[in-house]
Amino acid sequence: MTVLLGETDRWLFLNKPAGLSVFPLHNHPDSDCLLARLRLAMPQQHRSDWPRGFEGGIAHRLDIPTSGLVIAARTPDDLSVLRTWFSLRRLTKTYQLLTARDVAWDSRELSVEIGHDKRRKKRMIVRRGKNTPHRGRWYSAQTAFRRLGRCGPLWCWEAIMHTGVTHQIRAHAGFAGLALVGDRLYGGGDTPAPFPVPFALHHVQLTGPGIRPPSAPLPDWWPAPSP
Repeated sequence: MTVLLGETDRWLFLNKPAGLSVFPLHNHPDSDCLLARLRLAMPQQHRSDWPRGFEGGIAHRLDIPTSGLVIAARTPDDLSVLRTWFSLRRLTKTYQLLTARDVAWDSRELSVEIGHDKRRKKRMIVRRGKNTPHRGRWYSAQTAFRRLGRCGPLWCWEAIMHTGVTHQIRAHAGFAGLALVGDRLYGGGDTPAPFPVPFALHHVQLTGPGIRPPSAPLPDWWPAPSP
């Protein structure tokens, strides 16, 4: 897979495969990752003045199973601009997801806070009421879901958000009755046999002030839309 989707004089638009980490794994610093592939394709991104955690100019992360668009800056100054846009929620992030569940509605916008699950370290929890058990603080999160249609036996949905809480789409989808198929952490059941990763979540697009990357194409293994 080609790592570079497109570029401008300020930004690099990258295509992350499902199953690949953005940065090296903690216990395997030489492991394959998006950063290593970026440096191989564009050696000029291998410089020493990137802030820690943003090596290569990579401005944000996707979970290992999640595929799709990642944006990198060409310079530390441009990276600072991107980080500011993220913090001010000036960027619109569009995803697609697959679920085996169906609901009675075609679109819904959720504005429900998310926090860390008190009992399960790697899981996030949606605030269902004043006394919902959690760890730490609650984070505001808004996700808009829209039905796109059938993909074989599954339903394909679009999710749009401006916030970026950990596991936001997965937690909100489970809360709305749309748990990603195979996402056992949020009630999605078993993973379909053809999937190379536990669940299907794809970052299609990210737009903001003066920035409009090419859309990241769906992975080859993603089921085709039904007629």
